[in-house]
Amino acid sequence: MLNNSQNPSLLSDGLSQASTQQGSKTYSSHSIKKKSINVQPNSFLKIKLLGKGDVGKVYLVKQKTTDKLYAMKVLSKKEMLRRNKVKRALQEQDILASANHPFIVTLYHSFQSEDHLYLCMEYCMGGEFFRALQARPKKCLIEDQARFYAAEVVCALEYLHLMGFIYRDLKPENILLHSSGHIMLTDFDLSKQSFPIGQPSVVKNAFTFSFRSNDTPPAIDTKSCTGHFRTNSFVGTEEYIAPEVIKGTGHTSAVDWWTLGILLYEMLYGTTPFKGSNRNSTFSKILKTEVQFPPTPHDQQLSSSCKSIVKKLLNKDEYRRLGSKTGASDVKSHPFFKSLNFALLRHSTPPIIPPEKSFDTPSLQRRGGDNNSFDIEEEKLMLDSERSNPFGEFNSSNLLSFYSSFYTNILFSHTFASWR
Repeated sequence: MLNNSQNPSLLSDGLSQASTQQGSKTYSSHSIKKKSINVQPNSFLKIKLLGKGDVGKVYLVKQKTTDKLYAMKVLSKKEMLRRNKVKRALQEQDILASANHPFIVTLYHSFQSEDHLYLCMEYCMGGEFFRALQARPKKCLIEDQARFYAAEVVCALEYLHLMGFIYRDLKPENILLHSSGHIMLTDFDLSKQSFPIGQPSVVKNAFTFSFRSNDTPPAIDTKSCTGHFRTNSFVGTEEYIAPEVIKGTGHTSAVDWWTLGILLYEMLYGTTPFKGSNRNSTFSKILKTEVQFPPTPHDQQLSSSCKSIVKKLLNKDEYRRLGSKTGASDVKSHPFFKSLNFALLRHSTPPIIPPEKSFDTPSLQRRGGDNNSFDIEEEKLMLDSERSNPFGEFNSSNLLSFYSSFYTNILFSHTFASWR
């Protein structure tokens, strides 16, 4: 057995030679639970630190037996108990273990030791989308490029809503670039599950714009999967928080469409539309100020359809916001996406292709701002430290796997048939 001086991957920060707890199970990607595989912390070599948060760190690691690279999230049980964040970790594992979508990061293994939880995920060589934006000329994209990435985010949000999840923390820092250049959503610890999950329905008279062909498959109403669900948690990231979250009136999946509007604006301008000198100023602008469209840093005048979709996504009235009626179908049918075929996105060449063999570096911080996520749970919950076995569910069978495979088949048959 190697010691820490012989190999930097072992012992420190939870990637140790300690064996996993009895009864741990390993989950493959795409919601298919495979037979038990003997994966432990010392099955991997630590290469470098990719990022860190308040309860753990993310490392680039290599599996010894295959030489395959992964992103390993190592979470401290002690810190999660101290900060009452065990439920968030379980929620994230639940989503990742049940997800089956090309624009959501893949979970390959999850296991635990006495002191840590481990999530072994697909390594996205391009790193954070935020870093990629910062490296672009003028730190932003032109409209056609922004449209492409917005469309991929819409597809990922559509899938999450179909599964009954509200994402709640969309931002460039939570979007990763795959080696192919396509996006992958990550960091689901602030996501919220609707229970019971509503049944999706077919949208009548959807895609009626003249640019849609008559043989376009019927669209799915993803709003019906979460439409009955409302939560009062104060979560999100300062410059991306929706008005209803600030007001404390409760929120629905409509918050995800607000954050899409903020993301689209930031892709176009290199800054968010309501950024103030401090947090109170930012919140005040979110509640009171209408979005403005000066010339972009590329001196590009945005199209009328681009301005329209941003305005509709950033409607301060959540009930009139684009996406509030039938979810992603509302958004996808907007003229801004007229030139795109959503079913062929996965086969299209993305605007940004990461250089080969480039290792991502730790996250950048927003200049003069705060990219940390709020996590204030206003609903009455038992403290993690009060539970008899707070980590007992981490390796349990995922009850959402049925919904994942069932709803994925529905979604792919209507929208992503050509991806299979």
